[in-house]
Amino acid sequence: MTQSFTPRPLVIAPSILASDFSKLGEEVRAVDQAGADWIHLDVMDGHFVPNISYGPDVIKAMRPHTKKIFDAHLMISPCDPYLEAFAKAGCDHITVHAEAGPHLHRSLQAIRALGKKAGVSINPATPVSAIECVLDLIDLVLVMSVNPGFGGQAFIRSAIGKISDVRAMTAGRPIDIEVDGGVAPDVAGQLAAAGANAFVAGSAVFKGGTVEAYKTNIAAIRNAAAAARGEAI
Repeated sequence: MTQSFTPRPLVIAPSILASDFSKLGEEVRAVDQAGADWIHLDVMDGHFVPNISYGPDVIKAMRPHTKKIFDAHLMISPCDPYLEAFAKAGCDHITVHAEAGPHLHRSLQAIRALGKKAGVSINPATPVSAIECVLDLIDLVLVMSVNPGFGGQAFIRSAIGKISDVRAMTAGRPIDIEVDGGVAPDVAGQLAAAGANAFVAGSAVFKGGTVEAYKTNIAAIRNAAAAARGEAI
């Protein structure tokens, strides 16, 4: 018998990684006006992942441009020495990778001690069992549906099954299930049906380059996910 659960609120979180970096403040304001629920911040160090993006100072500069939740995804190793800096920069959620260090409990405890919501992310090749022992310390699970490091990659379909497994594992807990990588309207419904409630989208949101285009793109993802959840928009 399938266990019933109360779905978490539907969230669209545009990834600033796909925006025009020459006008970051304007881009943050644009997706805010276009209906973003969270602002997703992909932090890359060129070590844990093969790319470098931005750090706490850039996030601090973006912070005054919106009151929306800053959802930071730290693709860095080690992460512990930098958690306080990201908290002070204005991040509301701080998500670290299960693969990024030997002491996941310690990292999550440190995030919560800073007064922030704690998340854990798993790469496509990492089993969901990697987070089983930290469920009491997390507010969010981020399932990667591409290998982290670059935007614009093709969606890895095995993520759908992993999301179903995470939903079963977290049933009854107030934990958001987020998915990141190749998210677009054509897969959003399947991801929502599997149990995801938070959708990170970069290229699929920022194509078009205007507030109106972003609004249309966000609505398309939201509508596909809501329809799969049986919710009217």
